[in-house]
Amino acid sequence: MRRCIVAAIALAGVAFAMPAVAQVSPAVREITKISGEVYRFRNNGHFSVFAVTSAGIIATDPINAAAATWLKDEMKKRWPDKPIKFAVYSHDHADHISGGEAWDTATFVAHDNAKAAIVGEKRPTAVPQVTFSDKATIELGGTVLELIYVGRNHSNNSLVMRFPKEKIVFAVDFIPVKSVAFRDFPDAYLDEWLESLRRVEAMEFDILAPGHGQLGNKADVTNFRLYLEDLRAQVLAAARAGKSLEETKKIVDLSKYKDWGGYEQMSQLNIDGMYRLVQATRRPNQ
Repeated sequence: MRRCIVAAIALAGVAFAMPAVAQVSPAVREITKISGEVYRFRNNGHFSVFAVTSAGIIATDPINAAAATWLKDEMKKRWPDKPIKFAVYSHDHADHISGGEAWDTATFVAHDNAKAAIVGEKRPTAVPQVTFSDKATIELGGTVLELIYVGRNHSNNSLVMRFPKEKIVFAVDFIPVKSVAFRDFPDAYLDEWLESLRRVEAMEFDILAPGHGQLGNKADVTNFRLYLEDLRAQVLAAARAGKSLEETKKIVDLSKYKDWGGYEQMSQLNIDGMYRLVQATRRPNQ
């Protein structure tokens, strides 16, 4: 179902674990311009995006309560007459969407499945007031943001957010840039993940803004899909040869990705997770 969310209508808005430290360091927070009036907000290793329009601000993931409060205060300093009108959750995972209640001027928007998880899991954030199943569009002050559900991947409710004029895509956790996948694929749907990446590849955009790490482009979507396909093919071949998980981890060769982010910390966990996913969906001869 497609929804159009317009300001004139009154409506009731690959993560890597941070190493443990003995002392709590101050959070690294900053705002940088991507293109036009679309900006990127950084809170340590997490990122979200927002657009400043003549009628207010369209924001995305609040990340956590402290980050959301900092960003709201910073927006008031820079754009005092532009409140947050809409806030969109990329998906339901708490490390990206906590703290939404700080944005008390916003209408919160998410996928149908995200709302079910947010309510069911008692995520520490504002419950979405507007949800949709397929596509939605936010139009505010001349800025358009398309919200597109491309299927299950890193979760069953991840969105692709596209600014068509600026040719920017914001997608969180399921399209890392020059990085391997997160840990052992928790909350993942492999075959649909690959299909969702193909759908993103078919979109028109120049800049990919991920939820972690550096900006990328469409080639990074393709490269990550090829990584998943390579990893799956190697693990499946080992499983069909009757290899155990430990044997598989010795056979699978991911050395061509050694310069990618997270390779040292996550590549072996990626094999763990892929082995689990492959074995869960294959029926060997018995």
